[in-house]
Amino acid sequence: QVQLAESGGGLVQAGGSLRLSCAASERASRLNTMGWFRQAPGKEREFVAAVSWRRDHTYYADSVKGRFTTSADNTRNTGNAVYLQMNNLKPEDTAVYYCAASNLAVVATTASSYAYWGQGTQVTVSS
Repeated sequence: QVQLAESGGGLVQAGGSLRLSCAASERASRLNTMGWFRQAPGKEREFVAAVSWRRDHTYYADSVKGRFTTSADNTRNTGNAVYLQMNNLKPEDTAVYYCAASNLAVVATTASSYAYWGQGTQVTVSS
């Protein structure tokens, strides 16, 4: 069973930055894609970004392009790690952010394609 643990959330003013981290208990040999999703109160969970380990490809939702950057580290002996650097944050970015892992061969932007999920970390952006 793959376990994911996020960290790095918090409260920040609009225009500020945060960096989220997600540590996985498995190496890249089992996981093809690491993704980030977020869910605001009263809204559905939405795709934010994803990175493919083997091809080093990254994908972003239009709402975060140019502001968010995801990167991966598959050199750790203790398991994969993925990061989400969030710059120029806006109040509408406020949500619980989740990292997720998939062993599918293709990168997906739908939550149902990811089998493993972290517990989530709160990001709050004040205006």
